[in-house]
Amino acid sequence: MPVVIAGGHGRVALLTTRLLTDRGLRVTGIIRRPEQAATLRAAGALPALADLTTATPDRLTQLLTGAHAILYAAGAGLGDAPGHANPVDHDAVLTLADAARLAGVHRFVLLSTMGAHPAAHYPADPLVETFLRAKGRADHDLLARPDLDTTVLRPAWFRDGPGTGLVHLAAHTGPGEIDRPDAAAVLAHLLTVPATTPRLLELTRGATPVHQAVTRIAARSLTDG
Repeated sequence: MPVVIAGGHGRVALLTTRLLTDRGLRVTGIIRRPEQAATLRAAGALPALADLTTATPDRLTQLLTGAHAILYAAGAGLGDAPGHANPVDHDAVLTLADAARLAGVHRFVLLSTMGAHPAAHYPADPLVETFLRAKGRADHDLLARPDLDTTVLRPAWFRDGPGTGLVHLAAHTGPGEIDRPDAAAVLAHLLTVPATTPRLLELTRGATPVHQAVTRIAARSLTDG
């Protein structure tokens, strides 16, 4: 089951890659800089060079052909000016979704962030507000595409702990924290199921084993379908 990960050099992306390749899955990681390739190879992935901010759908389609699932894990974070989000957090998401349609790939998992919303209001920091709005617009765009089986994962504040394997995964979890390894474990499991209901999920630390949490939601999707 080939998987393509956009933003393959990110910390959560690399953790997810190792989990997938350890299970025998073939992973291609899209990276922007050639010097990042060695890290991906060490994680068991095939590096593919492309700048998500400038790549065309046709170029990305070449990288997606034959894939079973896509994880968009790229993120630029806060921009330089309020109202001007980095293209990685919005425009590139839509371009990759267009490429997925051209390549015939239906399963799309988007790593977003808790609090993302097209009308997010965060007066304490206009840059944060711009970031949350851009992520929210991208989330809503993908969820509205009938040709994609999209799951948007909005994790809580990332922590550098070792992970516990126990999470709270639901449409609404409330605020919290999540260790990166646990977020990666959830993503790895989401990529191996065809769809989930609800399609937008929040993630925090919790009391449910990762596999059980994802399986429960995937089973609900089959029942609702």
